[in-house]
Amino acid sequence: MSGTQLSVSAQDAIRAAVRALPIETPSWGYGSGGTRFKLFQCPVAARTVHERIADAGLVHRLTGACPSVAIHIPWDETDDWAKLAAFAAEKGVRLGTVNPNLFQEEEYRLGSLCHAQAAVRAEAVRHILDCIDIAKTLDVKMISLWLPDGTNYPGQDDIRDRRHRLLDTLREVYAAMPNDMELLIEYKLFEPAFYHTDLADWGASYTTALALGPRAKVLVDTGHHAPGTNIGYIVAFLLDLERLGGFHFNCRNYADDDLIVGSSQPFELFAIFHELINGGKNGRAAEVAYMLDQSHNIENTIEAMILSVMNVQTAYAKALCVDRKALAAAQYAGDVLGAHRLLHDAFETDVRPLLGAMREEQGLPADPFQAFREGDDKKRIKAERQG
Repeated sequence: MSGTQLSVSAQDAIRAAVRALPIETPSWGYGSGGTRFKLFQCPVAARTVHERIADAGLVHRLTGACPSVAIHIPWDETDDWAKLAAFAAEKGVRLGTVNPNLFQEEEYRLGSLCHAQAAVRAEAVRHILDCIDIAKTLDVKMISLWLPDGTNYPGQDDIRDRRHRLLDTLREVYAAMPNDMELLIEYKLFEPAFYHTDLADWGASYTTALALGPRAKVLVDTGHHAPGTNIGYIVAFLLDLERLGGFHFNCRNYADDDLIVGSSQPFELFAIFHELINGGKNGRAAEVAYMLDQSHNIENTIEAMILSVMNVQTAYAKALCVDRKALAAAQYAGDVLGAHRLLHDAFETDVRPLLGAMREEQGLPADPFQAFREGDDKKRIKAERQG
């Protein structure tokens, strides 16, 4: 391997750490995505909740890394959650994080939890409470909340009043959650509102979580930042504050493209995992929720999900290659470029053979992406879903 030279024991430790990292895939990532201009149909895209779960099961069977699938309400709504959970178990996965939808109802045109009218806010709260009931039924411990609320024009609404409305409604939500359930609060720089967003950055989510209680934490979507934002810094800061709840991994070239994670900014993803290991225990990444959140517009949905999982594993494995004792010594000595080079050496390490061997030890294909591309599942699914 080029880059950092690894001992046998170091390689064993990396394989064990990567094997232990669960990556939750999103049900919505298995369907055809779209832009404001066009929705292009993928020949293997899932059309129903059962097909989405079946695809998630296939990705887990090929990668061994994705034991759960996040669900979105009402997109994945069903009349019989026990039956759907049993179906998921048959496919080798479990139903995971529950995601409420506060952006598609007509009454949410001017906001949901932050809306000026109490009746609209109450409807939004009822929806989240329904999602909490679903999570309790499924024995799921996380609600992931993305709030699309904001304004398009100066003077459209009172920003401070909107924050007070948000805190009032979320306090009701938080009080309804069981003591072992967490609320992950996501943020986004802009869109669908373009003047201000009610939860625009990690500080807004953090202070909101702080106002609610210890079971409210920040969810970092890697695509929800301005270009040039140092996400690794945000991760380090939130870990130190013990308020990092987890991730929605994707990649963006401008903002929220929802592209395949690690596709154009692999060093950024590596740097994020470096901070996660710094804030973790026993030389491993911190125990937070690792989830994908992507929209696949022109690519094969299942291939995109498999490649995303592999990219996350690769970034994590490379971050595990950092010689942290040497790094600490260089930092203490003020050796700027020496410390920097230690990270680059780790990043340049070719961990693909190591990860391939790890998968084969688990009875998995060394290259899950190629295995799906050349296997019978792709042909079968395409034939079943044509038209």
